[in-house]
Amino acid sequence: MKRTIKKVAVIGSGIMGSGIACHFANIGVEVLLLDIVPRELNEKEKSKGLSLSDKVVRNRLVNDALTASLKSKPSPIYHKKFASRITTGNLEDDIAKVGDVDWIIEVVVERLDIKKQVFETLEKHRKPGTLITSNTSGIPIKFMSEGRSDDFQKHFCGTHFFNPPRYLKLFEIIPGPQTSEEVLSFLNGYGEQYLGKTSVVAKDTPAFIGNRIGIFSIMSLFHMVKDMGLTIEEVDKLTGPVIGRPKSATFRTVDVVGLDTLVHVANGIAENCPDDERHTLFSLPGFIGTMMENKWLGSKTKQGFYKKSVTEDGKKEILSLDLDTLEYRSKKRASFATLELTKTIDAVIDRFKVLVTGKDKAGEFYRKTFAALFAYVSNRIPEITDELYKIDDAMKAGFGWEHGPFQIWDAIGVEKGLDIMKAEGYEAAGWINDMITSGNTSFYSVKEGATYFYDIPSKKQTKVPGQDAFIILDNIRESSAVFKNSGVVVEDLGDGILNVEFQSKMNSIGGDVLAGLNKAIDIAEKDFQGLVVGNQGANFSVGANIAMIFMMAVEQEYDELNMAVKYFQDSCMRLRYSSIPTIVAPHGMTLGGGCEMTLHADKVVAAAESYIGLVEFGVGVIPGGGGSKEMALRAADTFQKNDVELNRLQEHFLTIGMAKVSTSAYEAYDTNILQHGKDIVVVNKNRQIATAKAYAKLMAEQGYTQPVRRKDVKVLGKQALGMFLVGTDSMEAGKYISEHDKKIANKLAYVMAGGDLSEASLVSEQYLLDLEREAFLSLTTERKTLERIEHMLKKGKPLRN
Repeated sequence: MKRTIKKVAVIGSGIMGSGIACHFANIGVEVLLLDIVPRELNEKEKSKGLSLSDKVVRNRLVNDALTASLKSKPSPIYHKKFASRITTGNLEDDIAKVGDVDWIIEVVVERLDIKKQVFETLEKHRKPGTLITSNTSGIPIKFMSEGRSDDFQKHFCGTHFFNPPRYLKLFEIIPGPQTSEEVLSFLNGYGEQYLGKTSVVAKDTPAFIGNRIGIFSIMSLFHMVKDMGLTIEEVDKLTGPVIGRPKSATFRTVDVVGLDTLVHVANGIAENCPDDERHTLFSLPGFIGTMMENKWLGSKTKQGFYKKSVTEDGKKEILSLDLDTLEYRSKKRASFATLELTKTIDAVIDRFKVLVTGKDKAGEFYRKTFAALFAYVSNRIPEITDELYKIDDAMKAGFGWEHGPFQIWDAIGVEKGLDIMKAEGYEAAGWINDMITSGNTSFYSVKEGATYFYDIPSKKQTKVPGQDAFIILDNIRESSAVFKNSGVVVEDLGDGILNVEFQSKMNSIGGDVLAGLNKAIDIAEKDFQGLVVGNQGANFSVGANIAMIFMMAVEQEYDELNMAVKYFQDSCMRLRYSSIPTIVAPHGMTLGGGCEMTLHADKVVAAAESYIGLVEFGVGVIPGGGGSKEMALRAADTFQKNDVELNRLQEHFLTIGMAKVSTSAYEAYDTNILQHGKDIVVVNKNRQIATAKAYAKLMAEQGYTQPVRRKDVKVLGKQALGMFLVGTDSMEAGKYISEHDKKIANKLAYVMAGGDLSEASLVSEQYLLDLEREAFLSLTTERKTLERIEHMLKKGKPLRN
């Protein structure tokens, strides 16, 4: 049976319900969002003379909840216009409408009795065969469907989204006693392909996989922090980006999620897992109990482990909670000798072996935490899952860990991990020793570009399922490299398609990256059919290396700087005018030079979570790698569709002048950085490289022809330049911009107007590139520009341009 999801109903419009509704709207699905009817009028409704029978009152709870969600930051929706795909209603007047949907998702309060009442009502209106799932975070699935019909139970299971649904990728699927295999298979595939999630089928055990391991890790730290005499700043330093975890690390994350939410899940595990060997760990330490009593729950109550404050002189300050005195104090700087040893190790996975050997408190901390974690995850198999890779997937997708527990254990070494556990008084599950005895020395291996995991029943390495739609660069980099330098690796993706993968710090663009890009185009034009520019780092590229620009400008090496800028321009133009199709695959931060590369591709295959923009104004320059030229060209290409030419040019000017950055790939269409009918968006970032490869291959097979360089770009000359100069004068007079900001804007205006030509004219791209480069170079001689760059370098922001 082919199953298609055209419309879903979400029952419950709280933070999770509205977030889930928004994410389905993100992917183009029509959503019916329902909630209960208010039992009394609020003061505003009373003042308007409304009654409980008025529709605006009856839908007040759902409408207020959705409005609040859409206003929240970060936004739950890719583009504000997508909210029109959501229709709201209430569970009395609109309940019959669930008969028209393909999937009903229950997201009401975490009480079994209320959920069962909701399901009883829904079954009266649900048509047979409709999927019906619960977003519970821990209530056993088997209890929810008791008493329901066979068809209901066959199509019922848990589908646990993590909050916020747009951003966290874990999608746990928990079967009930009667859930059909067809339903599980469909949801597993739908979650990955359409929702952009990491789908994990879990067993029906308390807190499932993600929260069982995640809450254990946090509770373990809660009990350890005071024993080791650590501050919350020190713990957050040790459990943040240095080990591939989010910047919010541990205590900031709890503040964001809410201490009450964490305590609720921890209590559930404590009550329902009496045989857990670490059962006592889920009891609350004293300081947590006090915080709960004081309602220091985190962001929702304005204070938790951290608290925002204002000093006597009016400056904002973030205070930290002293866990001994339970009083707030100024933040303390955290530093450890062990962490200094990892500063030169860029790959997070390579740091773990060093961290556990530390001789200071940090080394002790890592040995204790990893020993406890390794023992715990080994003993959760087969309780919560039969396959170890699912635990790693859950922690990476649900908690933002770069590497899961078994991957970290592999990095340290299986035998070394056992030694650390023994020293700390922990014991691994018996299957670990069986694994070693059977000759398997690691949990994972890579064969022919695919990841394999140790399968416990067979005692063999087995291919992780679901990889066929992915290209994992980590797995093919070594075996498929055709060229590499310090800036890039060029890999053969197969089927005649190459990939250029940036390898510089934060994927910044410097001379080696540009040399590698040009080499890749050379190789592709000679022996291949197409080229993808893509990577699987945290961000596509934060831009050009401004430290290099700063050094050249300070040393007044203007000839070298001119050549470097021209090399960047020429490299972007090679992407546009090569003899093979070029696809750029941006994701995450795609700023400055990274955006300029994106602008010059034959086609863009963008991840939905792409934050794209030309941000050079913040440094004190204009886009110099073809970005200013390209926005002038794209404005000109809209002139024929719109008689208001100056307005269209001004819109593109402001995209650069206001350093606009999209909050999703879909917003990048609004600024014409992505173009309708040419560029596409993929929701699942894991599919991005494979999708880009497929488009490169298709374009080659359809008979790609090298484009002819443009000489027909319409520029408006003095007419546009005058408009811009009047505008910048007004902005400076109104003190909206500084004198230096005005100078930058005027330089950009000169480029985008095509200079001071007396009338509208057709010019070549190279003409605009020369104007752009001249303007860029002149701004690098400005003292204010150099001061801005120096300030950014001192602030630790050396790579964003």
